[in-house]
Amino acid sequence: MIPQEKVISFFKKNPALSISVIEKEAGLPKSTLAKAISGDRTLNSKHLAAIFPILVKYGFNAENKAQIISIINHKGGVGKTTTTINLGKALSLLGFKVLIIDMDSQGNLSQSLGFESPEKQVVSALLHNEPLPVLELTPGFHLSPSDLELAFADLELIQMVGGVNQLRNAITPIKAKYDYILIDCPPALNIFTNSALVASNSCLITLQPEASSMKGVNNLFERINQVRDRINFELKIEGIVLTMVDKRLKVHQDTIMYVKKTLNTFKIFNTEIRQNVAIKESQIAQQDIFTYAPDSIGAIDYMNLAQEFILPN
Repeated sequence: MIPQEKVISFFKKNPALSISVIEKEAGLPKSTLAKAISGDRTLNSKHLAAIFPILVKYGFNAENKAQIISIINHKGGVGKTTTTINLGKALSLLGFKVLIIDMDSQGNLSQSLGFESPEKQVVSALLHNEPLPVLELTPGFHLSPSDLELAFADLELIQMVGGVNQLRNAITPIKAKYDYILIDCPPALNIFTNSALVASNSCLITLQPEASSMKGVNNLFERINQVRDRINFELKIEGIVLTMVDKRLKVHQDTIMYVKKTLNTFKIFNTEIRQNVAIKESQIAQQDIFTYAPDSIGAIDYMNLAQEFILPN
């Protein structure tokens, strides 16, 4: 079924459409859509089923073409894995079909969800042209796992003809099944990060507001530009999300101001992911934040980020 968020996004991208006319054609009560778009009501399954064929007539794309997004930063410990898990789960809770892919050779993404030594993993698809393994975490929320075996594949992948394209090739047969595919990248500008960028439509940069996190950021942007200019011409920067934020710390306040001043050519998400012990606890418990602590600050922040994320730029 078409998610309500897609309906709202379609209307926001097409402001010239007459809401009242579409309501009439779909047989919906007056103001049903207007109230949904303004956030004052939720469309039920009958509403969504009635409106779907009408929206298709007005240009809604019924195909499920995934947006493929790399979650990236050259530095470790800045919330890439946490963001991949919890942004992905938030999007699935909003009704989207989501796949998260572990491209970090340490396998932290997979371990954080309870998969220590997966029998089938991403490396088999990269090196042996096997189908990308997909495990269901919850309905509409899936994982392609990795572990340390991926660490030993870098040289073989580098030497392979077209090795940097292997992840894109592995994703292609299944991308129509998903709305979003999020790739957790390693804390290095290596073949695995390059492969993720080549496979992606865009990248989301996680940034902790501390001076150490700002070091080498220009190298990160340079690598993204190189991949875009030489291999993947459609690659764009989705934006920057500030993570592990503690506004009580002056260094965080100052760094956030500096980021907004110096990186203002890129979208900086209004939603900031605040420091929250429940997020760390959830990974120890091998659960996403919504399963572990649905009322926590972490859950609130990641749901707000997902809702901001799906809005048209």
